[in-house]
Amino acid sequence: MSEGKLNVEDTGELTAWLRRTGLIQPDEQPRIRVLTGGVSNRTVLVQRTGTCHDTWVIKQALKKLRVQADWFSDPIRVHREAAGLQCLQQLTPARSVPGFVFEDYEHHLLIMQAVPEPHENWKSELMAGRIEPDYCHQFGTLLGTIHRHSFERCDEIRPQFDDRTFFESLRLEPYYSYAATQAPDAAAFLRGLLSDTRERCLTLVHGDYSPKNILVHEGRIVLLDHEVIHWGDPAFDVGFGLTHLLSKAHHLFGHRHSFACAARTVWQSYHAEIHDAPWHSELERFVVRHTLGCLAARVAGRSPLEYLSESQRTIQYRVTVELMNNIPDTVEALIDNFVERV
Repeated sequence: MSEGKLNVEDTGELTAWLRRTGLIQPDEQPRIRVLTGGVSNRTVLVQRTGTCHDTWVIKQALKKLRVQADWFSDPIRVHREAAGLQCLQQLTPARSVPGFVFEDYEHHLLIMQAVPEPHENWKSELMAGRIEPDYCHQFGTLLGTIHRHSFERCDEIRPQFDDRTFFESLRLEPYYSYAATQAPDAAAFLRGLLSDTRERCLTLVHGDYSPKNILVHEGRIVLLDHEVIHWGDPAFDVGFGLTHLLSKAHHLFGHRHSFACAARTVWQSYHAEIHDAPWHSELERFVVRHTLGCLAARVAGRSPLEYLSESQRTIQYRVTVELMNNIPDTVEALIDNFVERV
């Protein structure tokens, strides 16, 4: 589980490595900038100079994640991300994900094309109260496209992504399992959800489908961060994404109705893409359950939402447990109930 000797955040080390591998010219001096905000990787931006004007993002997976609680995951997961990136390029419209450039198994790193400037991070836009309905529509539609197309190519794609080790270590354990030990009122619900999630293997699942992993360039969304990608339960992705919009509705009280509309748009756009899939009839009840599970996990799991205050976390936990004890029948009923109660 070594991360390798190279530290990509060290400009001198990284430049020397890029020259040794032939990725840049021997006399080339790229501009390198460390990108902050992620907890599971070292991430840097490399702007090439001279005759080549390529701009790359380099990600190097960490063994111990940068969070307060102890949280470990094998750095080889970055190669799952590389495989996921290349697979998603086949399943989604052009420029929906960054272009793959290179991967290094010794130092556990991935190089991809950077999203061109100017671009905005969708989470930052949402946190500023700027809620663009078309981005919500794109967010739901893109996810539905991934799930529908991967299901149609199951025999080809599933064998490559059937291993769920990283989903267990980066999602199920830190979110549902750990939260169950910290939140006794939600424990039975979360443990039941864990069991069902492990049994449902229907489509390719991104595993980290959230606004922070969306960049907006020229009015189109671009999906990032694929290290948790696996073959599993599509409802997890939907619930995970809806959780971020509902939690922001809670945090940004003055925009709560706009965020509720955003969540409905995501769900409706997603459902329009998968409505004829054989598994769509049972999907909604699992989306409701995963949304509730993630709402609890983001206040009681290993990775609590940083923007919620202690009082907001307490309220979100209380409201989520109330809804776990009286589970809404539909996603839209869940959205309405949650927003009204917080």
